[in-house]
Formats: sequence, C-alpha cells, structure tokens
Amino acid sequence: MIRIVLDTNILVSALLNSKGPPAEVFLLTVLEPDMQLCVSGDIYAEYEEVIRRPQFNRSDSEIEGTLRTVRERGLWIRPTEKVRACSDSDDDIFLECAQAADAHYLVTGNLKHFPSTWATTQIVTARQFLDAVV
Repeated sequence: MIRIVLDTNILVSALLNSKGPPAEVFLLTVLEPDMQLCVSGDIYAEYEEVIRRPQFNRSDSEIEGTLRTVRERGLWIRPTEKVRACSDSDDDIFLECAQAADAHYLVTGNLKHFPSTWATTQIVTARQFLDAVV
C-alpha cells in the first residue's frame, strides 16, 4: 500500500482543472486500492477552509463532494510530534502527517517550501508522483 499526503495546492488544482496532473493524483489516491490518501484533522481543516474561498468559485455540491471523498476514503492520521522544517510554517502539518503515517510520498506544487525528503517520505510534484507510480 502506497501512502500519500497531498498538499492543499494539489487538491485546489485538482478542483480547478479536472484534466491536469493534480487531478490525476487526487483520483489515484482515492480510487486505487493500492494507494491510500493520508489526512490529519489539521490538513482536513485547511482543505475545507481553502477550497471554500470565493476566488475559487466552486459550487457547494463540488466542495461537499470533495470533502466527503477525503473524509470517507482518507486514512485518518493523528500526528504525535510537532515539526518545524518548512520554509512556510503552515506547511509543517503535511510533514507531521507524513511522518506519523510513514507516508511514501508528499505531493505538492511548492517543492521550495519543503525539504527534499522527510524521514522515509519523498516530496514530489504531481508529475513526479505520476511518473513514479503509473
């Protein structure tokens, strides 16, 4: 089982462009039986807050469907250690989840905010993830 943590920018990009690599990554993580989306309460709260922003202009049904998919298909992780390793401290929650989940991948559109690896987790773009697993 491949465990994956998705940065919020991947989820938002998937909602804004259903044909791009972030959408492919999101669909793989929630539909493929060999892959598991890992999510913490902090990550879920950020997903919800960001995708509800008016500038993204998503319908209530699209937002609710996406959040329901994350809730139902995600493996809920409870991080036990605080991390301070990202250039943007708001991104540390993704490393905390990846570490607690022993995730194989953290997929982001902002590689520069993260270290290149974290414990056993590879930090990659959507395209790099697809190239590695598809």
